[in-house]
Amino acid sequence: MPVIRSELYIEAPIETCFDLARSIDVHARSTSQTKERAVGGVMSGLIELGQTVTWEAVHFGIKQQLTAKITEFESPFYFVDEMVRGAFKRFRHTHEFCAVDSGTLMIDEFDYTSPLGPLGKLADRMFLESYMMNFLLKRNLYIKQLAEKQAG
Repeated sequence: MPVIRSELYIEAPIETCFDLARSIDVHARSTSQTKERAVGGVMSGLIELGQTVTWEAVHFGIKQQLTAKITEFESPFYFVDEMVRGAFKRFRHTHEFCAVDSGTLMIDEFDYTSPLGPLGKLADRMFLESYMMNFLLKRNLYIKQLAEKQAG
């Protein structure tokens, strides 16, 4: 059960960072390398508490679908999305935002369990955990760039 945690300082207001992180459109643009697109649930705009989105993407050469639901939400401080259906056995993705100095500290925590028991644990150690870490970092850096440009 790897937990990937990152903290990123963004020179932009907390509300801007919060909204960019829950934007379906921003998510799709930030994950263009995997051809990620919304195909069900909320398909554009800002996702809210209780809503779901189904993403279709290509990971490791395989087209996959994953549905996540917003299970916790307190604007503009945090929201949580959890997998309803998809390739993982489960995941819980917490997005937290703290106003600091003249900007925002964005704290991202992705807690997941791979499928297939011992084989999934082996895949985590061999490649999946680092793949997910890079995937999430790229997305968060995209949010930082957009937020700081908007705050500019």
